[in-house]
Amino acid sequence: MARVDVTGIGLNATDTFLLVRDFPALGGKERVVSVSRQAGGQVATTLVTCQRLGLKTRYIGKVGDDDAGKLQLESLKAEGIDVTHARVVPETPNQFGHIIVDQATGERTVFWDRDPRLAIMPGELSQASITESRMVHLDGCDVEACLAAARWARAASIPVIADLDTVYKQVETLFPCLDYLIASANFLPSATGEDDPFRALEYMAREYRIAVPGMTLGRDGALVYYEGRFIYSPGFVVETVDTTGAGDVFHGAFIYGVLSGWPMERILDFSNAMGALNCTALGARGGIRSETEAFELMKTGARHVNKTYKVVRSPESGVRSPESVVGGT
Repeated sequence: MARVDVTGIGLNATDTFLLVRDFPALGGKERVVSVSRQAGGQVATTLVTCQRLGLKTRYIGKVGDDDAGKLQLESLKAEGIDVTHARVVPETPNQFGHIIVDQATGERTVFWDRDPRLAIMPGELSQASITESRMVHLDGCDVEACLAAARWARAASIPVIADLDTVYKQVETLFPCLDYLIASANFLPSATGEDDPFRALEYMAREYRIAVPGMTLGRDGALVYYEGRFIYSPGFVVETVDTTGAGDVFHGAFIYGVLSGWPMERILDFSNAMGALNCTALGARGGIRSETEAFELMKTGARHVNKTYKVVRSPESGVRSPESVVGGT
Protein backbone atom coordinates (compact mmCIF):
# COMPACT_ATOMS: atom_id res chain seq x y z
CA MET A 1 0.00 0.00 0.00
CA ALA A 2 1.26 3.48 -0.88
CA ARG A 3 2.59 5.39 2.11
CA VAL A 4 2.66 8.73 0.29
CA ASP A 5 0.66 10.13 -2.59
CA VAL A 6 3.57 11.70 -4.45
CA THR A 7 7.32 11.15 -4.41
CA GLY A 8 9.36 13.85 -6.12
CA ILE A 9 12.98 13.49 -7.24
CA GLY A 10 14.94 16.52 -8.30
CA LEU A 11 15.83 20.12 -7.70
CA ASN A 12 15.44 22.47 -4.80
CA ALA A 13 16.95 25.95 -4.61
CA THR A 14 17.23 28.82 -2.18
CA ASP A 15 16.43 32.06 -3.97
CA THR A 16 17.41 35.65 -3.30
CA PHE A 17 14.88 38.05 -4.82
CA LEU A 18 15.73 41.57 -5.87
CA LEU A 19 12.63 43.59 -6.74
CA VAL A 20 13.30 46.54 -9.05
CA ARG A 21 10.91 49.10 -10.54
CA ASP A 22 12.28 48.60 -14.06
CA PHE A 23 14.86 46.22 -15.46
CA PRO A 24 17.80 48.34 -16.66
CA ALA A 25 19.44 48.09 -20.04
CA LEU A 26 22.84 46.37 -20.23
CA GLY A 27 25.34 48.56 -18.42
CA GLY A 28 22.61 50.52 -16.66
CA LYS A 29 21.75 50.97 -12.99
CA GLU A 30 18.54 50.54 -11.03
CA ARG A 31 17.82 50.95 -7.33
CA VAL A 32 16.53 47.86 -5.55
CA VAL A 33 13.05 48.15 -4.00
CA SER A 34 13.39 45.10 -1.73
CA VAL A 35 15.57 42.04 -1.08
CA SER A 36 14.34 38.74 0.33
CA ARG A 37 15.51 35.14 0.58
CA GLN A 38 13.03 32.30 0.07
CA ALA A 39 12.98 28.57 -0.50
CA GLY A 40 12.11 27.40 -4.01
CA GLY A 41 13.24 24.94 -6.64
CA GLN A 42 11.41 22.97 -9.29
CA VAL A 43 10.44 19.68 -7.63
CA ALA A 44 10.48 21.06 -4.08
CA THR A 45 7.91 23.74 -4.94
CA THR A 46 5.69 21.24 -6.75
CA LEU A 47 5.66 19.03 -3.64
CA VAL A 48 4.85 21.99 -1.38
CA THR A 49 1.85 22.70 -3.62
CA CYS A 50 0.70 19.07 -3.43
CA GLN A 51 1.14 19.03 0.34
CA ARG A 52 -0.88 22.22 0.85
CA LEU A 53 -3.66 20.76 -1.30
CA GLY A 54 -3.87 17.83 1.09
CA LEU A 55 -1.64 15.18 -0.47
CA LYS A 56 1.10 13.30 1.41
CA THR A 57 4.45 13.87 -0.23
CA ARG A 58 8.08 12.74 -0.12
CA TYR A 59 11.13 14.64 -1.37
CA ILE A 60 14.24 12.87 -2.64
CA GLY A 61 17.20 15.12 -3.33
CA LYS A 62 20.22 16.80 -1.82
CA VAL A 63 20.80 20.06 0.02
CA GLY A 64 24.03 21.76 0.98
CA ASP A 65 25.14 22.14 4.58
CA ASP A 66 25.21 25.95 4.41
CA ASP A 67 22.54 28.33 5.71
CA ALA A 68 20.73 28.20 2.36
CA GLY A 69 20.53 24.41 2.53
CA LYS A 70 19.27 24.52 6.12
CA LEU A 71 16.59 27.05 5.12
CA GLN A 72 15.45 24.78 2.28
CA LEU A 73 15.33 21.60 4.37
CA GLU A 74 13.51 23.32 7.23
CA SER A 75 10.99 24.76 4.78
CA LEU A 76 10.12 21.25 3.56
CA LYS A 77 9.88 19.87 7.08
CA ALA A 78 7.62 22.75 8.10
CA GLU A 79 5.21 21.81 5.29
CA GLY A 80 5.03 18.23 6.56
CA ILE A 81 6.88 16.73 3.58
CA ASP A 82 8.71 13.46 4.21
CA VAL A 83 12.41 14.30 3.92
CA THR A 84 13.70 10.95 5.22
CA HIS A 85 15.41 10.36 1.87
CA ALA A 86 16.84 13.87 1.48
CA ARG A 87 20.59 14.05 2.03
CA VAL A 88 22.70 16.88 3.43
CA VAL A 89 26.02 17.13 1.55
CA PRO A 90 28.93 18.25 3.78
CA GLU A 91 31.00 21.30 2.86
CA THR A 92 28.76 22.06 -0.11
CA PRO A 93 26.66 25.14 -0.86
CA ASN A 94 23.02 24.61 -1.69
CA GLN A 95 21.74 25.33 -5.17
CA PHE A 96 20.94 29.03 -5.34
CA GLY A 97 19.19 31.50 -7.56
CA HIS A 98 19.57 35.27 -7.74
CA ILE A 99 16.28 36.44 -9.20
CA ILE A 100 15.65 39.96 -10.42
CA VAL A 101 11.93 40.74 -10.61
CA ASP A 102 10.69 43.63 -12.75
CA GLN A 103 7.99 45.31 -10.66
CA ALA A 104 6.40 46.81 -13.76
CA THR A 105 5.62 43.44 -15.39
CA GLY A 106 6.26 40.73 -12.80
CA GLU A 107 8.69 39.02 -15.18
CA ARG A 108 11.91 37.72 -13.69
CA THR A 109 15.48 37.06 -14.74
CA VAL A 110 17.27 34.20 -13.01
CA PHE A 111 20.97 33.69 -12.34
CA TRP A 112 21.71 30.34 -10.69
CA ASP A 113 24.30 27.69 -9.91
CA ARG A 114 24.33 24.13 -8.59
CA ASP A 115 27.37 22.37 -7.15
CA PRO A 116 28.02 19.02 -8.92
CA ARG A 117 28.13 17.32 -5.50
CA LEU A 118 24.38 17.91 -5.22
CA ALA A 119 23.69 15.48 -8.09
CA ILE A 120 21.58 12.42 -7.20
CA MET A 121 23.11 9.07 -8.13
CA PRO A 122 21.00 5.98 -9.00
CA GLY A 123 22.78 3.92 -6.32
CA GLU A 124 21.62 6.37 -3.67
CA LEU A 125 17.95 5.67 -4.34
CA SER A 126 15.77 3.25 -2.41
CA GLN A 127 13.34 1.30 -4.58
CA ALA A 128 10.81 1.16 -1.76
CA SER A 129 10.80 4.96 -1.50
CA ILE A 130 9.55 5.04 -5.10
CA THR A 131 7.10 2.15 -5.09
CA GLU A 132 5.42 3.27 -1.85
CA SER A 133 3.82 6.10 -3.84
CA ARG A 134 0.70 6.69 -5.87
CA MET A 135 2.60 8.88 -8.34
CA VAL A 136 6.24 9.81 -9.07
CA HIS A 137 7.31 13.29 -10.18
CA LEU A 138 10.62 14.00 -11.94
CA ASP A 139 12.45 17.01 -13.39
CA GLY A 140 15.01 15.07 -15.45
CA CYS A 141 17.99 16.98 -14.08
CA ASP A 142 19.92 13.94 -12.80
CA VAL A 143 18.85 11.75 -15.69
CA GLU A 144 20.22 8.38 -14.59
CA ALA A 145 18.62 8.61 -11.14
CA CYS A 146 15.32 9.78 -12.66
CA LEU A 147 15.44 6.90 -15.13
CA ALA A 148 15.99 4.32 -12.38
CA ALA A 149 13.07 5.74 -10.40
CA ALA A 150 10.82 5.86 -13.47
CA ARG A 151 11.55 2.23 -14.34
CA TRP A 152 10.76 1.06 -10.81
CA ALA A 153 7.55 3.05 -10.87
CA ARG A 154 6.43 1.73 -14.27
CA ALA A 155 7.20 -1.85 -13.21
CA ALA A 156 4.92 -1.30 -10.20
CA SER A 157 2.18 0.33 -12.37
CA ILE A 158 2.73 3.70 -10.69
CA PRO A 159 2.18 6.69 -13.03
CA VAL A 160 5.17 8.92 -13.73
CA ILE A 161 4.96 12.63 -14.50
CA ALA A 162 7.83 14.89 -15.59
CA ASP A 163 8.34 18.64 -15.63
CA LEU A 164 11.03 19.26 -18.25
CA ASP A 165 12.31 22.66 -19.26
CA THR A 166 15.98 21.98 -19.98
CA VAL A 167 17.30 19.53 -22.59
CA TYR A 168 19.72 17.69 -20.30
CA LYS A 169 22.13 15.18 -21.83
CA GLN A 170 20.29 11.88 -22.56
CA VAL A 171 17.00 13.24 -21.23
CA GLU A 172 15.30 11.48 -24.14
CA THR A 173 15.94 8.14 -22.40
CA LEU A 174 13.24 9.16 -19.91
CA PHE A 175 10.51 9.67 -22.48
CA PRO A 176 9.38 6.02 -22.89
CA CYS A 177 8.97 5.79 -19.09
CA LEU A 178 6.59 8.73 -18.77
CA ASP A 179 2.82 8.73 -18.49
CA TYR A 180 2.51 12.52 -18.25
CA LEU A 181 4.93 15.07 -19.66
CA ILE A 182 4.01 18.70 -19.11
CA ALA A 183 7.04 20.54 -20.48
CA SER A 184 7.84 24.18 -21.03
CA ALA A 185 6.92 25.67 -24.40
CA ASN A 186 10.60 25.84 -25.39
CA PHE A 187 11.51 22.29 -24.39
CA LEU A 188 9.53 20.21 -26.86
CA PRO A 189 10.59 22.08 -30.02
CA SER A 190 14.22 21.66 -28.92
CA ALA A 191 13.77 17.99 -28.00
CA THR A 192 11.77 16.98 -31.08
CA GLY A 193 12.95 19.36 -33.80
CA GLU A 194 9.27 20.26 -34.38
CA ASP A 195 8.58 23.99 -34.11
CA ASP A 196 4.82 23.47 -34.41
CA PRO A 197 3.51 22.71 -30.87
CA PHE A 198 0.75 20.43 -32.16
CA ARG A 199 3.13 18.33 -34.20
CA ALA A 200 5.58 18.20 -31.28
CA LEU A 201 2.92 16.82 -28.93
CA GLU A 202 1.69 14.27 -31.45
CA TYR A 203 5.30 13.23 -32.03
CA MET A 204 5.81 12.56 -28.30
CA ALA A 205 2.62 10.50 -28.15
CA ARG A 206 3.44 8.53 -31.30
CA GLU A 207 7.17 7.94 -30.86
CA TYR A 208 7.35 7.44 -27.08
CA ARG A 209 3.75 6.39 -26.28
CA ILE A 210 3.39 9.11 -23.66
CA ALA A 211 -0.30 9.02 -22.71
CA VAL A 212 -0.53 12.75 -21.97
CA PRO A 213 2.15 14.98 -23.53
CA GLY A 214 1.60 18.68 -23.00
CA MET A 215 3.18 22.07 -22.55
CA THR A 216 2.71 25.15 -20.42
CA LEU A 217 2.40 28.40 -22.35
CA GLY A 218 3.02 31.09 -19.72
CA ARG A 219 0.18 33.61 -19.53
CA ASP A 220 -1.55 31.82 -22.44
CA GLY A 221 -2.25 28.70 -20.37
CA ALA A 222 -1.56 25.08 -21.34
CA LEU A 223 -2.05 22.66 -24.22
CA VAL A 224 -2.15 18.84 -24.01
CA TYR A 225 -2.71 15.96 -26.42
CA TYR A 226 -5.04 13.49 -24.70
CA GLU A 227 -6.90 10.48 -26.06
CA GLY A 228 -6.42 11.59 -29.66
CA ARG A 229 -7.50 15.21 -29.22
CA PHE A 230 -5.96 18.50 -28.20
CA ILE A 231 -7.21 20.29 -25.12
CA TYR A 232 -6.32 23.95 -24.73
CA SER A 233 -6.93 25.75 -21.44
CA PRO A 234 -6.35 29.52 -21.59
CA GLY A 235 -4.51 31.18 -18.72
CA PHE A 236 -6.22 33.42 -16.19
CA VAL A 237 -5.80 37.18 -15.98
CA VAL A 238 -4.33 38.29 -12.63
CA GLU A 239 -2.35 41.24 -11.33
CA THR A 240 1.14 39.78 -11.72
CA VAL A 241 3.75 40.48 -9.06
CA ASP A 242 6.27 37.71 -9.85
CA THR A 243 6.10 34.79 -12.30
CA THR A 244 8.67 32.70 -10.41
CA GLY A 245 7.38 29.22 -9.57
CA ALA A 246 4.17 29.45 -11.60
CA GLY A 247 5.04 26.35 -13.62
CA ASP A 248 6.05 24.38 -10.53
CA VAL A 249 2.75 25.22 -8.82
CA PHE A 250 0.94 24.29 -12.05
CA HIS A 251 2.52 20.83 -11.86
CA GLY A 252 1.54 20.38 -8.22
CA ALA A 253 -2.05 21.27 -9.04
CA PHE A 254 -1.97 18.97 -12.09
CA ILE A 255 -0.82 16.03 -9.93
CA TYR A 256 -3.57 16.79 -7.43
CA GLY A 257 -6.17 16.78 -10.20
CA VAL A 258 -4.93 13.51 -11.67
CA LEU A 259 -4.92 11.76 -8.30
CA SER A 260 -8.39 13.16 -7.62
CA GLY A 261 -9.67 11.52 -10.81
CA TRP A 262 -10.86 14.74 -12.45
CA PRO A 263 -11.54 15.15 -16.19
CA MET A 264 -8.55 16.54 -18.10
CA GLU A 265 -10.31 19.83 -18.89
CA ARG A 266 -10.88 20.50 -15.19
CA ILE A 267 -7.33 19.49 -14.31
CA LEU A 268 -5.89 22.01 -16.77
CA ASP A 269 -8.19 24.84 -15.71
CA PHE A 270 -7.40 24.21 -12.04
CA SER A 271 -3.66 24.03 -12.71
CA ASN A 272 -3.77 27.29 -14.66
CA ALA A 273 -5.71 28.95 -11.85
CA MET A 274 -3.22 27.81 -9.20
CA GLY A 275 -0.27 28.90 -11.33
CA ALA A 276 -1.82 32.31 -11.99
CA LEU A 277 -2.62 32.89 -8.32
CA ASN A 278 0.98 32.13 -7.40
CA CYS A 279 2.02 35.03 -9.63
CA THR A 280 0.18 37.48 -7.37
CA ALA A 281 2.92 37.35 -4.70
CA LEU A 282 6.72 37.41 -4.63
CA GLY A 283 8.59 34.11 -4.57
CA ALA A 284 8.34 30.58 -5.95
CA ARG A 285 5.87 29.63 -3.21
CA GLY A 286 4.63 33.10 -2.30
CA GLY A 287 1.17 32.82 -3.82
CA ILE A 288 0.22 29.14 -3.40
CA ARG A 289 -3.50 29.36 -2.69
CA SER A 290 -6.24 26.99 -1.62
CA GLU A 291 -8.41 24.77 -3.78
CA THR A 292 -11.38 27.01 -2.93
CA GLU A 293 -9.59 30.15 -4.15
CA ALA A 294 -8.59 28.41 -7.38
CA PHE A 295 -12.18 27.30 -8.00
CA GLU A 296 -13.37 30.87 -7.44
CA LEU A 297 -10.93 32.16 -10.07
CA MET A 298 -12.07 29.40 -12.43
CA LYS A 299 -15.66 30.60 -12.00
CA THR A 300 -15.17 34.34 -12.26
CA GLY A 301 -11.74 35.02 -13.78
CA ALA A 302 -11.04 36.48 -17.21
CA ARG A 303 -8.85 34.41 -19.54
CA HIS A 304 -5.88 35.06 -21.85
CA VAL A 305 -7.10 33.29 -24.99
CA ASN A 306 -4.38 32.72 -27.60
CA LYS A 307 -6.20 31.87 -30.81
CA THR A 308 -3.13 30.09 -32.17
CA TYR A 309 -3.83 27.20 -29.84
CA LYS A 310 -7.52 27.01 -30.75
CA VAL A 311 -6.63 25.93 -34.28
CA VAL A 312 -5.70 22.26 -34.23
CA ARG A 313 -3.24 21.01 -36.82
CA SER A 314 -2.20 17.47 -37.66
CA PRO A 315 0.60 16.02 -39.81
CA GLU A 316 -2.00 14.23 -41.94
CA SER A 317 -4.51 16.94 -42.70
CA GLY A 318 -2.74 20.18 -41.85
CA VAL A 319 -5.78 21.52 -39.98
CA ARG A 320 -8.44 19.73 -37.95
CA SER A 321 -12.04 20.86 -37.70
CA PRO A 322 -12.94 23.30 -34.89
CA GLU A 323 -15.15 20.58 -33.36
CA SER A 324 -12.02 18.63 -32.36
CA VAL A 325 -10.79 21.50 -30.20
CA VAL A 326 -11.59 21.43 -26.50
CA GLY A 327 -10.91 24.51 -24.40
CA GLY A 328 -12.18 27.62 -22.69
CA THR A 329 -13.24 30.73 -24.50
